This record gives sequence, C-alpha cells and structure tokens, in this order.
Amino acid sequence: MNIERPPHISKNELVAAMLHQPSRQVGEMIDKINETFDYWDAVKYKKCPADCSPLQLWTLVKGARSRCSISIWDKYDIRLSLTSSMQRMCHLIDLYWGGSQGSNSIIDANNKKQYLDSSLIEEAIFSSQMEGAATTRRVAKEMLQKKMTPRDKSQQMIHNNYQTIQYIVDHKDASLSTDLLLQIHRLMTNNTMANPEDAGRFRSNDDVVVENGITHETVHTPPSYKEIPQFIDDLCAFFNDKNPQQFIHPVIRGIVIHFMISFVHPFVDGNGRTARAMFFWYMLREGYWLTEYLSISRVIARSKKAYEKAFLYTEIDGMDIGYFVAYHLKVLEQSFQQLQTYIKRKQEEKKAASRFLRMGNFNERQAQIIKLFADEPTAMVTIKDLEVKFGVSPTTAKSDIIGLLGENIVSEISLNKVKRAYIKGDGLDELLSKA
Repeated sequence: MNIERPPHISKNELVAAMLHQPSRQVGEMIDKINETFDYWDAVKYKKCPADCSPLQLWTLVKGARSRCSISIWDKYDIRLSLTSSMQRMCHLIDLYWGGSQGSNSIIDANNKKQYLDSSLIEEAIFSSQMEGAATTRRVAKEMLQKKMTPRDKSQQMIHNNYQTIQYIVDHKDASLSTDLLLQIHRLMTNNTMANPEDAGRFRSNDDVVVENGITHETVHTPPSYKEIPQFIDDLCAFFNDKNPQQFIHPVIRGIVIHFMISFVHPFVDGNGRTARAMFFWYMLREGYWLTEYLSISRVIARSKKAYEKAFLYTEIDGMDIGYFVAYHLKVLEQSFQQLQTYIKRKQEEKKAASRFLRMGNFNERQAQIIKLFADEPTAMVTIKDLEVKFGVSPTTAKSDIIGLLGENIVSEISLNKVKRAYIKGDGLDELLSKA
C-alpha cells in the first residue's frame, strides 16, 4: 500500500503555525479536517482560500494538532492529538454504553440473551475472516449455533475466536497480566499455528513483519523481540494503574491497547485477533457492558483498507495515534448504530408476529414460528434451530412444536432415522384464512 509522505515541516514552521491565528474560513476548514482527522493525501486536495495554499493549510492543521498533543507511550514516541470530536464521542459512549441509561433505553430485558448470542457470533466470524478465515458467514454461524466440530483451519479460527470472547466475558474483572494475555492468545490460535508451540507464547526472533496481503510489500517492521518482555510489563502497568498521573479516557486507553499489541506484534501470528480481543476485554473491564452486544469487527472488516491506513498514517506522520483513535471511534459509533437498527428490526418482527397471538392459544415463540411459515411456506426448521433462535432449552422448543403439531399448524418429517424437522402444516392456511 503506497502512502505519500506528508511535506516536511520544520520546528520553526510548526511553532509559528501553533501561534498563528487563521482567518475564520481557514479556521473552520482546520476544525473540519481535525474532526475526521484527515491525512495529507486528503488535505492537499482541499479547495483553499486565495491566501492559503494546501501546504500552508496542512502546516496549520499540524499546528492545531500539536497544541492538543499528549504523550501516550514514551518508549516509542507515540502521542495523541486529542480533538474535540474524540472527546465528544467518548462522552456519548459514557452515556449509552455503561450505567442504567443505556440499559433502560437500548436493550430489551426479555431479549438480552438472543441479542448477546447473535453479537458474539458475529464478532467471532468477522474478526477471523479479517485474518484469512475463508468460511462463509452462513456456514460459520451454523457451526457455532449447533456447536459443531470445526472441519478446517478457517472454521477452527472462528471457533477459537468465539471461545476466546466467552473466556474474556468470564474474566472481565481480572487485571491485565502476562498470563492473561498469553492465555487469550493461546485460546485464539489453538490448532491454527504452523508450529503449535507458538500458541500462547511470545515470539523469539525478528522474522515477523506485516505485509500487504496482495502485493506482499512490508508495511510494518515491529520492534525487536528483545523488547517484548519490557513492553508487556509496561502494558500491564499502563492498564492496571487506577490513578495514572495523566488521565486518558478509558475508551481511548482501550484503543491504545489495540494499537500497541498490533504495533509491537509480540506473537508469531494472531496479533490482530488478540489485539481486538484485548480491546473488547478492556471495555468490559471498565464497565462498558454494551460492548458485548456490538459486532465491532464486522465494521472493521468492511472498512479494512481504512483500518490498515490508520496504522500506516500513524507511523508515517510522527507516531500520532490520532489517526487510529479517530478511525476506531468511528467504528464504535457505526457499531452502535447497527445495534440500534438490529434491535429495531427484531422489535418490528415481534410486533408483526403479535397478530398471530390473537388467533389461538399461542405463546410469543409459537406466534413467531407461525409467522415464519406464513412468510416462507417452504421453510423447514429443527428443534435445534428453535433453541438457537429463541435461546431456550430443547424441552421448551419441543413443547412449542408439540403445541403447533396438535393444531396441525406444522407437520413433522424425517430427515434420517433419528433426526426430525418441521414444515408448514395444512392447518396454517385455514388459520390464516380465518384471520
């Protein structure tokens, strides 16, 4: 991926830009550029006023960023230009991702398990597909829902990711430690490494580089493996310190853990999946419970080029992690919007099914089954399908079906000597005609 380097700005030019008071028009342009944290390759094409060239505009943008720059990681000279839009987004996350306000206004208590199961499956699938898992979403979802044994490496990656997320949820109150990080990597890469002993173990050489998947061009060379032990100690100290000298918003601190693991690349493989999992862990640890219901990796996977550029822009432009933070916050915003859309769709489906409740002595699940066959007369479902769909036990799913069999709403067919499935029964048309 060829990235044009930004023009060189001398220290004197940067100081002058920090002190300069631009015109209102230029000032508004700077604010807009920093709101989306644009890189030079976008700024240079901006239509500038007559008294301001693209280079002058870029210099003023850099001056504005320098005024709000804070140090993040001294060892690697990583800093953050903290913008107003970043702080505004963190404030909104505080309001809606943790505490009672988000709980009361976003997630319906009666459907929490259904939403949670769906989001965890989506997160596992997309995070793995980003790293090369070549299984379709439908096949992967069926494997996880029906708890099938993975048949190949791609399915194993997705299975591992799902198991790791569940482990993280169970250990969300733990402190960050070397053992925790290694265990998460071990779970994430189980039976997928060229050398099985590399699972849950830090790399011991400098043969690891990050390549462009298409051109195989080296886009990032991580620090030496000799720096990994100290890095891990620093990482644990950074995230376990409850009273840091410099306050950094918890959401941004979580984004930093994602970036730093990817930057240092402490493992032979699986760094990206582990980094995203550690962000997930840190958000839950800090009380942002709504993170469990989001498929963050789905948004990242669909904007993978921008994800990769956010890393590259950071390295090329003086290790300003603002590019990655701005990108990541946008991903979180889109994930939240997708969750709202998903919940609205499920609520509408439930509302549409409610009319079938008035047609007989049916419960809500049975009403949704009736709606399914009314909408798709050729559909076929199993007890396992209903368990997964409604998040109920086999006994409850079987009881729902028995009630519908008694009314001839569904019919039973044999798939093999032991397995049964259910299709539309003759009584459904009569029920619908009465409605």
